[in-house]
Formats: sequence, structure tokens, C-alpha cells
Amino acid sequence: MEFQTEFNFTLPKGYMDSSGVLHKEGMMRLANAGDEIIPLRDPRVMQNPSYLGIIILSRVITRLGRLNHVDTITIEKLYKADMAYLQDFYERINSMENPSYECTCPSCGRTVEVAINFSEAP
Repeated sequence: MEFQTEFNFTLPKGYMDSSGVLHKEGMMRLANAGDEIIPLRDPRVMQNPSYLGIIILSRVITRLGRLNHVDTITIEKLYKADMAYLQDFYERINSMENPSYECTCPSCGRTVEVAINFSEAP
């Protein structure tokens, strides 16, 4: 099983650039610790904590349509529906997954992957 670090997305509305080109398809990578810590020192976040999400998204979106560089100005110009979609998408791909372990059956020797579901633990 390969560890996936980048995920495709499609915006509900799309980003309209200054040339009138609509960009809907994009790619977001998994966040690292720096993506959430470094923006906390940004003066824009200190002045308005709501700006944190804009900076984080500008760091983790690696492509939007034909744009290979997405900055805070691009994120600021997104429609509200697209911003909400990206924030939800970010949370979904970065949420912790339940761990799984490879186990070998002592009877037949077959190796299987067993998911541990903490929500069902006593």
C-alpha cells in the first residue's frame, strides 16, 4: 500500500483569473507541522486570526488549473463556496486515520492487514 501525499480536487465554482480563465481542478498536498505553525507568526494572522486558513491553503495547494503557484491573493479571491470546500477537503485529507497492523495467521501463515478502530474500544 502506497502512502498518498497529494490529492486532486475540483472546486464547486472555480477561480476566475484576471484573463477570464476559470480554474477548477487542483492538487493539495498533506500538511506538515510547519504549514500550521509558521503562519502563526505572520502579522496578518496576528491582526486577524481568520487569515490563518488562507495562509495554510496557499501553502498546501500545489496546483490550481493552469496555475502552478497559488498564493494568498489567489485564495482571497475564491468564492465562499470554494473556500468552504477547500477547508473541508484540507480537514478530510489531514485527519488522523485509524492505524492498521499487518498480522500473520498462526494457522495458515497468511498475512492480513487489521484496522484498529478506537471508537469501538471498550
